[in-house]
Amino acid sequence: MDNVLIVVEDIDAVIAFFVELGMELEGKGPVEGRWVERIIGVDDVRQDVAMLRVPGGPGKIELAKFHAPKAIRSEPADAPANTLGIRRVMFAVDDIDDVIARLRTHGAELVGTVERFENIFRLCYVRGPEGIVVGLAEELT
Repeated sequence: MDNVLIVVEDIDAVIAFFVELGMELEGKGPVEGRWVERIIGVDDVRQDVAMLRVPGGPGKIELAKFHAPKAIRSEPADAPANTLGIRRVMFAVDDIDDVIARLRTHGAELVGTVERFENIFRLCYVRGPEGIVVGLAEELT
């Protein structure tokens, strides 16, 4: 897998959120033209795109803010975990409490509570800007 795309309204807030999680911004810039319109099947596209990568890993998250045509919301902003479709992206973290505290400075809130899975992981879901949900997993040693 190369990347996962998330369409957003406030691309700078979402970039800051993922950078706080430890991702690195590879680049950000405008994307438009007939080539992108043919790929995504949407006419008159004008967007800004940012690519963030996991340091030392293969995973990336691509963010897109559509200026034209405007983005369409297909579900409630805070859809519950049992809603069809992609619900979250999970990140391995060293200190779940520290990450939660840092993400709260970006408006993030816990979806539920931090829970222990046996003696293997501490896990939680965090809702960040634009309702984006990320899972956090701290391996217990």
